[in-house]
Amino acid sequence: MPIKKHDFVEIDYTGRLKEGNEVFDTTNDAIAKKSNIYAKGAEYKPVVICVGEHQLLPGLDEFLVGKDVGSFTVEVPQEKAFGKKDAGLLKMIPANKFEEQGIKPVAGLRLNIDGMVGIIRSVSGGRAVVDFNHPLAGRDVVYDLTVNKFVTDKKVQVESVLKVLLGLKTEVKVENKKATIVMPELPKEILSELSKKLTELTGLEVEYDLKKMPAHSHGDTCNDPTHQH
Repeated sequence: MPIKKHDFVEIDYTGRLKEGNEVFDTTNDAIAKKSNIYAKGAEYKPVVICVGEHQLLPGLDEFLVGKDVGSFTVEVPQEKAFGKKDAGLLKMIPANKFEEQGIKPVAGLRLNIDGMVGIIRSVSGGRAVVDFNHPLAGRDVVYDLTVNKFVTDKKVQVESVLKVLLGLKTEVKVENKKATIVMPELPKEILSELSKKLTELTGLEVEYDLKKMPAHSHGDTCNDPTHQH
């Protein structure tokens, strides 16, 4: 049965650079360890995605439509992967701006500036060149992609959408075409848009059981790293 837009499927994948064959992302822990990209605490297991909902790179999303369960090797050009290099995202920043924050600017240092992640490419003449392009921008990539199965379980569908959109661990109950979601309190506008999206993708009516969450202690850690597909 061919995959169509808004189908839910379970996939495994390994992404590598076309030039050099270097692995940069995978759902397989053995491959992650072999490629020296294993991250302790990360989840290495198949993922459930909704096709056509921009949950994958554009080139992969487009490729899946019309395919079936099986394994594929997909070449994705840079414009449909992480984008072309944008010279406008190279910024010249005075080195003393970093020093005021107690940071010594050196080439290769990764920074978060005003919510944007950048890498210092060079430092000279009292100025640093910071590159805010995605680290893989301008690179063609190849994915070894396996579609394991179609996912028709409504509970799993709802959980997958919530994980992608909110990154939250939630409790979901599905009964009589209604999904009840136990989750932290969020603004009404966000909950309204979330309900519309869930109903559009799963056909379920949605209601929330909102819980006030305790303040995080300093010892809390997050064991749900986000993969870039």
